[in-house]
Amino acid sequence: MSIREEKFLALASIDYADKSIAELRALFRKVLRSGMHGLCSSPYVEGQEPGDQLSEEQIRRRLNIMAPYTKWIRSFSCTEGNELIPKIAHEYGIKTLVGAWLGDDPEVNEKEVAGLIKLAKQGYVDIAAVGNEVMYRGDLTEEELLSFIYKTKEAMPKGIPVGYVDAYYEFSERPVITEACDIILANCYPFWEGCDQDYSLLYMKDMYNRALRAGNGKKVIISETGWPSQGTNLEGAFPSEENAIKYFINTQKWSEEEGIDIFYFSSFDESWKVGDEGDVGAYWGLWDKNEKLKY
Repeated sequence: MSIREEKFLALASIDYADKSIAELRALFRKVLRSGMHGLCSSPYVEGQEPGDQLSEEQIRRRLNIMAPYTKWIRSFSCTEGNELIPKIAHEYGIKTLVGAWLGDDPEVNEKEVAGLIKLAKQGYVDIAAVGNEVMYRGDLTEEELLSFIYKTKEAMPKGIPVGYVDAYYEFSERPVITEACDIILANCYPFWEGCDQDYSLLYMKDMYNRALRAGNGKKVIISETGWPSQGTNLEGAFPSEENAIKYFINTQKWSEEEGIDIFYFSSFDESWKVGDEGDVGAYWGLWDKNEKLKY
């Protein structure tokens, strides 16, 4: 098969018709071993949730598992122990996309941004993310978010790009926020839009291109994408081990072939996510809640 044909198949959807689940698992492990651009951190162990204090031991243990497979780690907060993630990641030679988690609590928001700036000045931040899906949730106004973005940019050491993470379509709908970003950090989830797995990669490519057009020349990173391995379907999107494996492989092939920077969501299953996402929330990881590789 020529390179051109291989590339076309990866961009459409690799033909898995003749593959057993055992063969799919073997292919998954081969692709995983070849490495990926980025992984989203999942630091909360069973019984924990955001608001709980994370220990250095648990963060170090999980980063030790992830380290052989990724060049970058994305963290979501700069408080409650999450600030240790970029520090330990740098020990492993892993680059960091470090997020300040913004919500509707002004005091927490100030602590998060201060923590992000402190980590950057200490040399632990390679890309800074000010907020995650704040506009999608409606926690802040555009003006409030912009204030945090510009405050962070002003304090950031030279050479560290500052962006904001949200669903890909928010960047075309909110041009003032897009303009404020040095880099576009777009979450792209065909699953959450009810897309059949067979068409999901083409759909994600369209999501990416929409963010690219909105960015008007700015670099676009897919800051989250993934597929759950269990749970209730959403229209034509069905969680399953088979679909999660196929989605992961297709995503990594596309990332490699087209040079797309992607942070896969997520590293470990986390049970607390069912509160926001329903039963699928607990099954986005490549490793299960007991830190065992799922496939």
